[in-house]
Amino acid sequence: MKTSNKRIQLQQQILTKTKRLVVKVGSAVMTAAEGLNVAFIDEFADSLAALLAQGREVVIVSSGAIAAGFKKIGLPAKPTAIPQKQAVAAIGQSTLMQHYEQAFARHGLKVAQILLTRNDLANRRRYLNARNTLFTLLSWKVIPVINENDTVVVEEIQFGDNDNLSALISSVVQADLLIILTDIDGLYDKDPRHHQDACRLALVEKIDARLERAASRQPGVIGAGGMYSKIQAAKKAGSVGIPTIIASGLKPQIISQLFAGEPAGTLFLPQTTKLRSRQYWLAYTTTPAGDIVVDDGARQVLRYQGKSLLPAGVVAVQGRFSAGAPVRLLDTRGEVIGIGLSNYSANDLSCIKGLKTCDIQQSLGYKGYDEVVHRDNMVIFSENT
Repeated sequence: MKTSNKRIQLQQQILTKTKRLVVKVGSAVMTAAEGLNVAFIDEFADSLAALLAQGREVVIVSSGAIAAGFKKIGLPAKPTAIPQKQAVAAIGQSTLMQHYEQAFARHGLKVAQILLTRNDLANRRRYLNARNTLFTLLSWKVIPVINENDTVVVEEIQFGDNDNLSALISSVVQADLLIILTDIDGLYDKDPRHHQDACRLALVEKIDARLERAASRQPGVIGAGGMYSKIQAAKKAGSVGIPTIIASGLKPQIISQLFAGEPAGTLFLPQTTKLRSRQYWLAYTTTPAGDIVVDDGARQVLRYQGKSLLPAGVVAVQGRFSAGAPVRLLDTRGEVIGIGLSNYSANDLSCIKGLKTCDIQQSLGYKGYDEVVHRDNMVIFSENT
């Protein structure tokens, strides 16, 4: 079957089953010469209102606060310093939400503003609270409009861009589809801004290392993430079984056209083996506090046999962390093979690394667990070939 025909059939199957979707809109789409792209917001609201009338549910992850703010206050360019970005976001966020409220009110619909930082989702209790709030809003037929909380975010806790945030939110709300609207019509084999012979990929069945290398890491003039960040978002969404479409938000009526069957942009199929919710939380929302380096034998049993990590397989400990902290699991070549919650602090682990389980008590004076990282508190990444 030709790729184009296969894409059309798969897209139709996916969209027919889509009851809940997350739509991320980038800064390049949300911004016009005079500030916010109000014409797009109105058209966007019209398209989403039509989907809600069909019984679907929609969550919006929207950029635009900083872009609206620096235009509104009259700055010549987007600021780069954190305090300036925070101040500009505070100015622009109210404008952004005002336009969303007005656009959806024309259809008798209400919106709700949600501002998040990585810490809100890295903390398991707050993660669950955010999920419950989103589910409540959806049950009330209210459209959540989510943005990174730029007014309080600092480098250590920022998502980095709303592409990453949209993938996390897709998992939180258990979406059936993620749509990322940007200023480029999908993924190309080369950066189309620099190569006239670049060809758009209509369908991606697997995101591998070759594909990631082809994606441009260069962000737009206004936005924070390049195509690489969108590939990573599709990869994260795909790890929990959520397909992704990356398409141009500058194309008129793009949402309506996608649901009408037009194969615009690039469709990314999800993985066949899905991460559980807790595994996804570990892999993509926690911030590792240190590293545990394992030997080749441990690497094999972790990756291919689904076993827990025992102290005998640990060869080195890096960083300072307490018991219960998330840590990266590295092989001796420095490859990250997974993330897990350590049962021991870095200091205690340094004392028992390489030892048999029966020797933990003698070394530490106590034995809390046989395992350094239990398999239930661990996610192992597939090999990226």
